[in-house]
Amino acid sequence: MANKAYHKIYTKLEGITKATVSLKADGVANDELAVVDSRLAQVVKTKGSMVTLQVFSGTEGIPTDAAVTFLGNPPTLHVSDDLAGRFFDAYGHPIDGGPEVEGEERQIGGPSVNPYKRKQPSEIIPTGIAGIDLNNTLVSGQKIPFFADPDQPYNNVMAQVALRADVDKIILGGMGLSNDDYLYFKHEFESAGALDKIISFVNTTEQPPVERLLIPDMALTAAEYFAVEKNEKVLVLLTDMTLYADALSIVSNRMDQIPSKDSMPGSLYSDLAKIYEKAVQLPDGGSITIIAVTTLNDGDITHAIPDNTGYITEGQLYLRADPDSGKVIIDPFRSLSRLKQLVQGKKTREDHSQVMNASVRLYADAQNAKTKLENGFDLSDYDNRCLDYAKEYATRILSIDVNLSINEMLDTAWEIFAKFFTPAETGIKQALVDKYWKK
Repeated sequence: MANKAYHKIYTKLEGITKATVSLKADGVANDELAVVDSRLAQVVKTKGSMVTLQVFSGTEGIPTDAAVTFLGNPPTLHVSDDLAGRFFDAYGHPIDGGPEVEGEERQIGGPSVNPYKRKQPSEIIPTGIAGIDLNNTLVSGQKIPFFADPDQPYNNVMAQVALRADVDKIILGGMGLSNDDYLYFKHEFESAGALDKIISFVNTTEQPPVERLLIPDMALTAAEYFAVEKNEKVLVLLTDMTLYADALSIVSNRMDQIPSKDSMPGSLYSDLAKIYEKAVQLPDGGSITIIAVTTLNDGDITHAIPDNTGYITEGQLYLRADPDSGKVIIDPFRSLSRLKQLVQGKKTREDHSQVMNASVRLYADAQNAKTKLENGFDLSDYDNRCLDYAKEYATRILSIDVNLSINEMLDTAWEIFAKFFTPAETGIKQALVDKYWKK
């Protein structure tokens, strides 16, 4: 049907909800696109000859005799090297004033890479942010979310990661971005002169929420082109997955599906997994690494969205405001990269894991000292040194606005250790102390 110039037009709708229309039609496939009363729609359910279409911009004003034309294929993206440096909407159309991209047309949302063709991740992805590189080192092919409260500057962190990460291509999937956020990303990428390796797919708050559902698939279809065909290291940044899940919820509620936990659809786990499982390290060197933002509701990590995300991904990165230093930091206690041991000490310096463990343990001692202080207990000399250390550690290392190489992070940590502690208090092996302790 996709190849025929002639498309049959249907003019009898059997049912209309807030987001969907239903009609009888033959030879229609799931995910196929259609036009309903001049509005773009997509097949979300078929049962016998009864077809349900999700209308992206909503169904308000659509009459029961509206014209429905099936286009014969699911949403597609034209892939080529010309994608680089461009901004697109949820349908893959340019929003930067540039021309449409010529290239091979690919269906979005295809299956993940065959597990047989996957390789154990072993390449480090440095970001310049010590809360990630030092404590929660990222590995190519990893999937990991930022958990952040809505007032945290997570989009700033995403932009910093995009500009600092040592990869071949960065693909941004922005869902429900405010216009300010969209312009912020555009300005940051342009002013850094990094547009040649960044591709952006953007849905803003002014556009229909349902369109957000296309963004991750668009971003990952582009990612697969560069990782599989070009053997490139690709980093995909998705923000905000909570708004993506909210769009899933809108559609399922309007289709009268019975909601699961927290008003989310029962398919939430598989919907999220379908996206995250696209992360892969390929044998020929190409890789797709996914960093996503999941905003929390009042810090609630038991909500269905972060809860499901935690089962699928390989760790999480927590953003929080640090009251002592006045900085936003990546929380060393609640953050975790389950794959960091694959590269720490292997692709980084020999002292990496020892320095990481010592710095976090001493930071934990500082939190204990703070609790003693709050409860009116006397502090020891060691407690006071821990508190001073914690402030400097947060300011010079953990803060998201610090940009250092991994060796610079390690050297800075040794310098801070020597300022406040004896070698024995750090618990680091003597051989490493002899080699790296700052006299």
